[in-house]
Amino acid sequence: MSNLTEQISKRRTFAIISHPDAGKTTLTEKLLLYGGAINLAGSVKGKKTARHAVSDWMEIEKQRGISVTSSVLQFRYDGYCINILDTPGHQDFSEDTYRTLMAADSAVMVIDASKGVENQTKKLFKVCVMRHIPIITFINKMDRDAMNPFDLLDDIENVLGINTCPMNWPLGSGKEFKGVYDRQSRQILSYTANNGQREVETEVLLLDDPDLDSKLFYGQRDALFDDIDLLDGAGNEFDLDMVRRGELTPVFFGSALTNFGVEPFLRDFLQITTPPLPREANEEAIEPDADFFSAFVFKIQANMNRAHRDRVAFMRICSGVFDKNMEVYHVQGNRRMKLSQPQQMMAQEREVVDTAYAGDIIGVFDPGVFSIGDTIVSVGQKFAFRGIPTFAPEHFSLVRQKDTMKRKQFVKGMNQIAQEGAIQIFHEPESGMEEVIVGVVGELQFDVLQYRLENEYNVEIIMTPTPYQFIRWITSDVDYKSLDLASDTKVVADFKENKLLLFRSEWSIDWALEHNRELTLQDFGTAE
Repeated sequence: MSNLTEQISKRRTFAIISHPDAGKTTLTEKLLLYGGAINLAGSVKGKKTARHAVSDWMEIEKQRGISVTSSVLQFRYDGYCINILDTPGHQDFSEDTYRTLMAADSAVMVIDASKGVENQTKKLFKVCVMRHIPIITFINKMDRDAMNPFDLLDDIENVLGINTCPMNWPLGSGKEFKGVYDRQSRQILSYTANNGQREVETEVLLLDDPDLDSKLFYGQRDALFDDIDLLDGAGNEFDLDMVRRGELTPVFFGSALTNFGVEPFLRDFLQITTPPLPREANEEAIEPDADFFSAFVFKIQANMNRAHRDRVAFMRICSGVFDKNMEVYHVQGNRRMKLSQPQQMMAQEREVVDTAYAGDIIGVFDPGVFSIGDTIVSVGQKFAFRGIPTFAPEHFSLVRQKDTMKRKQFVKGMNQIAQEGAIQIFHEPESGMEEVIVGVVGELQFDVLQYRLENEYNVEIIMTPTPYQFIRWITSDVDYKSLDLASDTKVVADFKENKLLLFRSEWSIDWALEHNRELTLQDFGTAE
């Protein structure tokens, strides 16, 4: 086996998805503990006195106790190099999650044991299905009163339409949560809580232990034996091919907060999931062990280091080896370049990287030349990976700066935040940014925009909601000035000067199409 193939085979790149408050970021912290990346896990709470999660690095995240942007975390465990993409759970930031999933080879779906499948989980799951991403399920918070485990499995199967295969089985929940039964080893792993430290006291109990009854809570032994018979007789068998096709999800029970079941989950996860997979580009699949470098930009983040006012482009390496001194070709920019200050990430902590392989995520300094979806390849290659969808915003506000003397900072801030994909900005065609309409997928993004402009660019803004509810990209070659449109329809341009139409109602969309036969519209864009 060549060194390249060996390095790639040890890579695992996955996203963690969930409904808000299911414990996703807490689980991420515990995985980092086992990789030795941090020494004490922080909980995600909106309290000034609490430690903050490593993956939540923006000030607004620490204040509100929510994740509003995806973060990239790399650590090593048992010979593997693991890249975690921690995503925001709140639906108002789901577009960032969709883009991040484009860079992942698999996903961990975290479900609250007391609530089952929640709304946001459904949306994110659909994106995984569209991309045939393997999904591994971690049912969290077993240390609290939980739904019946069989009901939780039924919920996943009925709501999400995917088969389940429990890899372990919980013994009780809440105050009577005693641990989990590992179906493969046929042993009970009994845990003792230790306030989230890495080393969890584990006692291995055998099913034929004559003292098993006394080591468990009343009735747990008999209930476990009945459940094992039912699972072995009527449950789905584990099928690795089905998992990797996204048709079967292995299910693990545990508690991230108290560290029950996290390390066994991590060990099994590394065996179940695939190394980096081929990526579609033009009409061909690019193999990870190809003898050339290729990557695509899936995220841009400004001001991660406020002292330097920098911009970082996050790239998923799809093939070959990256060397920090190599010259590469930026396909969309049609230019040769060196990727400046290549780094690997631990949230906002960085480490300069000399070499990286297919599957790794690197961050490079962006002087303003990259856009989401851009392809970067070895010199001599000229293919492009498939673009990343841009979802239609659903809320629109007119935005202007309070102080006209801060025009330059306003334009810079709006452009940089828009290039990150957090917001979309529109203006009158053939005019500057004197008056800007901001479109967002979720209204909470307006709060983040206002906060970031004030704190990162020293600009105060005035936001006025608009009555527009729908936006469509014009995909036909028509003169927008000659269009016959209803009075409540507005023509705008995005920052790439693509023309779009804003509508107040679906009736206005129908009017535009009926009165302009040559007009074709699309409800999402693609970062090409």
